[in-house]
Amino acid sequence: MHATAEETVQARLILSAHRSARLRVTLTYRTDDPLAVRMAFPGEFSLDEPAGPAGPEAGDIVWVFARRLLAGGLELPSGVGDVHVRPGPGRSALVELRAPEGTALVRFDATDLRHFLWRSRLLVPEGEEHLHLDADSALAQLLG
Repeated sequence: MHATAEETVQARLILSAHRSARLRVTLTYRTDDPLAVRMAFPGEFSLDEPAGPAGPEAGDIVWVFARRLLAGGLELPSGVGDVHVRPGPGRSALVELRAPEGTALVRFDATDLRHFLWRSRLLVPEGEEHLHLDADSALAQLLG
C-alpha cells in the first residue's frame, strides 16, 4: 500500500528584479518513490491572476528531484545540474530550475516547504527510504 503527501502552496515566479508572478505549486511525495519529491507548476498562467488550479492537472509541468536536495537547500545552497535550492531573503527559499528552454527562479515561503517535508517524513522517515524501494519494479521500468 502506497501513501502520498500533497500540498498546494503559493509561490512567486521571479521574472525580473522588479516583477514576479504568483503561482500555485503542488508539492507531492509518494512512498512508492521515497527518494523524490515532485513540484507541479501550471503549464499556462496569467501575470495578473494566481496561476494553476489546486492539485496537479494535465498540462502541468512536473519537476522530480531528490527530497534530500529540497531539505538541504533550505539551510545551505544545494544542487548540481538542473535543480538548485537555496535560502532566500527573509523566510523564503529559492528553487532554480534549468532546462534547455531557459531557467526559472521560483520563490517559496520556506515554512511551506518545511511543513511539506515534515509531512513526507511522517510517511517515510529520513534514512529509511531504502525500506520502501521496490528494486524489481524499478528495474522493470528501466528495461521498459
